[in-house]
Amino acid sequence: MTIDYHKLKSWSFGEVEQTYTWKDSALYALGVGYGHDPMDERQLRFVYEDRMLAAPTMPVVLAGPGFWVKDPNSGVDWVRVLHGEQSLSLHRPVPIEGTLIGRTSVTGLVDKGRDKGAIIRSQRTLHDKASGELIATLEQLTFARGDGGFSEIPGNGPAGGDPPPAAKPVTPDSAPDLVCDLPTMPQSALLYRLCADLNPLHADPAVAKAAGFARPILHGLASYSVAGHAILRSCCDYDAAKLKSIGLRFSGPVFPGETLRTEIWRNGNRVQFRARVLERDVIVLSHGIAELND
Repeated sequence: MTIDYHKLKSWSFGEVEQTYTWKDSALYALGVGYGHDPMDERQLRFVYEDRMLAAPTMPVVLAGPGFWVKDPNSGVDWVRVLHGEQSLSLHRPVPIEGTLIGRTSVTGLVDKGRDKGAIIRSQRTLHDKASGELIATLEQLTFARGDGGFSEIPGNGPAGGDPPPAAKPVTPDSAPDLVCDLPTMPQSALLYRLCADLNPLHADPAVAKAAGFARPILHGLASYSVAGHAILRSCCDYDAAKLKSIGLRFSGPVFPGETLRTEIWRNGNRVQFRARVLERDVIVLSHGIAELND
């Protein structure tokens, strides 16, 4: 099958409603490393119901459309898709519990060429059901490696598809201003999958080996959230209200139990960062950019 430009751009996701409790917020926070020092009262607020806060990156697991490209009607070669980039903008603090409405749309389709694949750009907004207030906006870039060349078909969208998204800034060459090492647990993926993504790649050793990995890997969005934890710790003193937005590119897999070192360059309220796995000295998150509130 081939991507149908017009069908995908008008894809109907419907509204996704999700009700969650403070226990769900605590489970998410535990899965991405909050509470690894149980004596740190700043971390404790994200996993303990007394004066609790929701981790600011939690919207990545709330009211999403699931793995929608697997629908045969999408025309996407779902086996060859990769989660390329993820961004999150926060408009108000994330509630520790409640009911949210997620509204997703495809905002761009870029044709990189028959041998280079395509980029699917999608956006999700999260709204509080009771008040209608906008909580967060998420943007995802999916690399559809098997779907390039769709715009060569007459009538299937403009040549080259839509304009490519703006490139994220390159990480500085200088030494970082701050470094934050955070461990992941051997069971991190098993905890995180209970929040959103049940893909057996993150739990079943046989599935992981069939996919070319020695063992199950950590979810990309879990690694994203560990980097968000590092920014919150290093630049915000665990004040969740100070994190305005965070985006990055996924560069490599993380295995549960590895340590993520987030290297941070700060210029006022603008933060650039990347993350590497210490045990293998491999960059796994790159082109990171975050904005802080005053």
